[in-house]
Amino acid sequence: MPHDAGLNRTLSQSLLRAWTHRGALALLLLPIALLYSALLSLRRWLYRAGLFQSRGVECAVIVVGNVIVGGAGKTPTTIGIVRHLGDRGIRVGVISRGYGRTDQDVRSVTLTDDVQTVGDEPLLMARATGVPVFVASNRHAAAAALLHAHPDTQVIVCDDGLQHFALRRDIEVCVFDDRGVGNGWLLPSGPLREAWPRKALTCVGQQDGSTLVLHTGPKPAFGGFRAQRSLAHEALAHDGQQVNLGELKPPLLALAGIAKPEEFFLALRALGLVLERTVALSDHFDFSQLDMAQLQGFQVLCTEKDAVKLWKFWPQALAVPLVQTLEPDFLAALDGLLDQTLAAKLSSGHGHQTA
Repeated sequence: MPHDAGLNRTLSQSLLRAWTHRGALALLLLPIALLYSALLSLRRWLYRAGLFQSRGVECAVIVVGNVIVGGAGKTPTTIGIVRHLGDRGIRVGVISRGYGRTDQDVRSVTLTDDVQTVGDEPLLMARATGVPVFVASNRHAAAAALLHAHPDTQVIVCDDGLQHFALRRDIEVCVFDDRGVGNGWLLPSGPLREAWPRKALTCVGQQDGSTLVLHTGPKPAFGGFRAQRSLAHEALAHDGQQVNLGELKPPLLALAGIAKPEEFFLALRALGLVLERTVALSDHFDFSQLDMAQLQGFQVLCTEKDAVKLWKFWPQALAVPLVQTLEPDFLAALDGLLDQTLAAKLSSGHGHQTA
């Protein structure tokens, strides 16, 4: 692992520990958090006053994101929602900022795109769902481009963007993991991007009750719905072939460039796999910086998110998919809100009738 990546990971781990309680480091950073809070309040006021513009599109918009920093499970949740809507016969598309991409233009994601161009999560979502995926730093621009290319789209799901008020949304899904709200403080004293419970955001034109809370961890810290998460028992090869994990030959090396690599390693061991070595990397890690010699002689296992980047350099790696199941009550609540939204847009002359 490059020295700077290891240093960044050490710093990240220190902050993660500090964010679990209101200790010395969190208190030391509190003045910066208070300044951050003031800037957030000013930004909200600018939107409410109309000095910053919030624009909508002519279809329903669902934003899936985190109030807490780090990997809480928003991308698997986005994939699960898209698949559910597809099963209902609803025409859906996905937009994303495309974290880490080198270009800032509006772009449609294709399965042959390079990760540096579109981002790892958008490429993963395109492969996992088969629906149109567009990326841009401006979510409204991405949504407008998607609708221009696919005018029959009824619902756009925005992966991340709870704090991106430039795009109006009809429904929000706030995703939490076992950390809950941590120590309850804003960045950098705590893990929160904004105060929780959330303040009303009239600038985005939401209706009361249009925010759903989803917990991806086994122990919800407060009210909301739940999602069950586990690893699949089959890994995916570069050519799309499935490989039963029970048939893998040692030695095994697991690597992960996600927010919490250790959870991936623990989940693999819970399936009975003996890992000879693990390599924990920073989230959205650039695999062009990895010394591939350390992978020699091992059967390499990684996450799907890592695989879309690693396969370019190490095509023999196997991706172990994360299986996330959204509870029926959550899907029913989502469907209820969405049906109301689609009916309202249809009656106002916007949007399209559901299939």
